[in-house]
Amino acid sequence: MKTHSLSQTFSTLARQDKKALLVYIVAGDPTPSLTVPLMHRLVAAGADAIELGLPFSDPEAEGPVIQLAHERALAHKTSLRDCLQMTASFRQDDPVTPVILMGYLNPIETLGYVAFGEQGAEAGVSGTIIVNLPPEEAGDLGQILEAHGIDNICLLAPTTGDERAKYICRASRGFVYYVSLTGTTGAATLDIDAVAAQLARFRTLSDLPMLVGFGIKDATSARAVSQVADGVIVGSAIVSLMAEHAADPALLIDRVVDFVSRLRNAIDR
Repeated sequence: MKTHSLSQTFSTLARQDKKALLVYIVAGDPTPSLTVPLMHRLVAAGADAIELGLPFSDPEAEGPVIQLAHERALAHKTSLRDCLQMTASFRQDDPVTPVILMGYLNPIETLGYVAFGEQGAEAGVSGTIIVNLPPEEAGDLGQILEAHGIDNICLLAPTTGDERAKYICRASRGFVYYVSLTGTTGAATLDIDAVAAQLARFRTLSDLPMLVGFGIKDATSARAVSQVADGVIVGSAIVSLMAEHAADPALLIDRVVDFVSRLRNAIDR
């Protein structure tokens, strides 16, 4: 399936002098039937791309909020194949908004690299963020993804030195994901000055857009980060709202849409 690429999305945002807002949800949380309708509503609320979490039994980079979301999704037996089907279903009405599958290598290993590349492209996957796949070990899968037009996005951390950062930036496609905190998702409070200093250093190594995730909890922090980055990524704050209203799907969507709209307005203000 031919879809809008991440590079096209960032080019459009640059022409509009806008910063990117990426939002993360776990596929199948709190129920599989809610995922695709919520994806559409997130886009309507102002999300420029969606990170769709791949449910996994040992999501080691996640804090308690997202760990529990993985557990809720797995309780419904949401699989990688289901995530691909959800993406394909989303694509029936939205061929433009990038969908990035974010998760761990293990389910992809089980499906097989070639099958994942083929099925991902057919479903309309725009990119991947594979948390436990160092770029040094991504050769075979990276080549397959690139051959199918899927961007494999790599991660930088506050502890990443210049030489390794240079390697990571060369390996990344679409954008570079700066993990702004040491620790798991949903942890700690951001130091905006420190984020700005790190991004200034990394921008000397790559022309790719630099997006920041981890620690962005509300409209205030989203706006502050957007002043120094090319975009923000918000996950735990959204997933926490979903957990709070999991028993009432209509209210869940309303609360999440309202939250994402406030993020969008703050970033654009």
